[in-house]
Amino acid sequence: MPRLIYIMGPSGSGKDSLMAEARLRLAAEAPVVFAHRYITRPADAGGENHVALNRAEFELRLANGLFVLSWESHGFAYGVGREIDIWMEAGLSVVVNGSRGALSDAFKAYPDLLPVLIDVPEQILRDRLGARGREDAGEIEARLVRARMTVTETPELVRFDNSGPLAERGLALATLILRTMSNASD
Repeated sequence: MPRLIYIMGPSGSGKDSLMAEARLRLAAEAPVVFAHRYITRPADAGGENHVALNRAEFELRLANGLFVLSWESHGFAYGVGREIDIWMEAGLSVVVNGSRGALSDAFKAYPDLLPVLIDVPEQILRDRLGARGREDAGEIEARLVRARMTVTETPELVRFDNSGPLAERGLALATLILRTMSNASD
């Protein structure tokens, strides 16, 4: 049975790198796809491969119901397109880079989703944010404050430590995704 796997965590926790590594490790035959997000951020801003939209186009798509999920964070608008429903209807599980703040909306739309919270110690988070060079010191501090946001505990919530080597953690995420898919089909 297809399932939405909802990856979330603070900026700098390594979600994009972790998801890219897991994607490489999943066999082409695995019935899982990774959704892209629509973001009001330039395409060349770094990070994930996303669909860059200006604010007007984002609002037009939002008003016409083209997103199944949307939220605002750090001055940008984010959306996940309706195409994920088509993929799930075709029998594919979908991995999406979500938001902790939008988790309750995601549960309303997909009650069987698997929430995966990416955790890293604050010092690693600080180091990663500094290394990527997208934020100044004040913006980094604001992101660290937001990183302390609590997530509603649910029995389904998986806390995933991403403080180890990327290859190891990517393999662990790929294994979690495959295990989730096999549990859903039982």
